[in-house]
Parts: sequence; structure tokens; C-alpha cells
Amino acid sequence: MFAISLGDDGAEVRPLEPWRAEEFLAHMDRGREYIGRYVGLPTVVTDLESSRAFLQAYANKQAADAGRVYGIWLDGKLVGGVMFRIFDTAEGNCEAGCWLEPAVAGRGLVTRAVQVLIDWAVEERGMHRVEWHVSSANAASIKVAERLGMRRDGVLRESYPYGGVRHDMEVWSVLAPEWRERSQAGR
Repeated sequence: MFAISLGDDGAEVRPLEPWRAEEFLAHMDRGREYIGRYVGLPTVVTDLESSRAFLQAYANKQAADAGRVYGIWLDGKLVGGVMFRIFDTAEGNCEAGCWLEPAVAGRGLVTRAVQVLIDWAVEERGMHRVEWHVSSANAASIKVAERLGMRRDGVLRESYPYGGVRHDMEVWSVLAPEWRERSQAGR
């Protein structure tokens, strides 16, 4: 098993695999309301069976080279996650996403974890475009996109229903040459 340090605060990113279903469910239960404000994950992961099924689906995606999911641990406790919801190697495009428990919000954990993912996608896998889809109402996630040097490509007005409301979806992206330029400049 590997873990990648996210700094000197005890945070790290690790693969989130099916054998961690119980830990993942406990994490979802701690953050269900907060996470569920903009992300449907808490409605999918409701019990041990659905937790295991979600993680197995991503294990299958990883085996097919079509997606991946990683957890963010802080001092040994699962507190969030990052993922490649879509990973299309033929087109060179992927979509990153995230979620986090409220107790650890505002510490830069997601930004640091997604930097690791984008570095890997661009430098190791040759991805050309990394997208970030976010509700226009999710200011914290929009700030992550900005900190990552992403540009807003546009807004899909009222494009998805969630929680009984139609939400605007912003699409942000960073291209491989832009990412490399930022990396060389020291971010």
C-alpha cells in the first residue's frame, strides 16, 4: 500500500479500496449533510453494502483505466477524498472531483490532493485536459479550481437537478501545457 504525504500536517492521500468500505461508510456518516450539499455521494453510500459497491465500482474503473478514487487521511483518519470520475486516455481528458468532512474544511487538503492527481495525470499518463465540474453555488470548490490555476470554460445553466433544485454547473479546466508552466513557475 502506498501513501503520498500532502505536507507536514499529517495529511496523506491513499487509494480508497473496497476493503475500506466500513471506514468509508463511517466517514460518510460523519460528513453526510455537509458533503451532500452539492455532491450526491451521501445518497449513494448509505450502508455497508452500498459503500462496498461504490468502492468496488471504482476498483473496476481503475482496472479498466477509466477512473480512480483516493482517500484523504489526516492523522490516520479518513476525512475526505479525491477522484477521477472520468479518465479517458484515448481522448486525453479526465474529470477530477472531491469531497471533504466539515471538520477539516479550509486547510487546503483538497487543493493539495488534487495537485497530486493532476501531476500524475499530466506527467505520468499524458492527459491533456483535466476538468473540474462544480455547482455555481459551491464557492469553496470554485476556489479550489482557482488555486489550481484552472480557467472557467463556461456555465451549464440549470443543467442538473439535485435536492429538488436545478443547479448551474460550472466547468473549469487546466491544460497540460498550462499545468507544466505553473509547475515550472513554482505554483
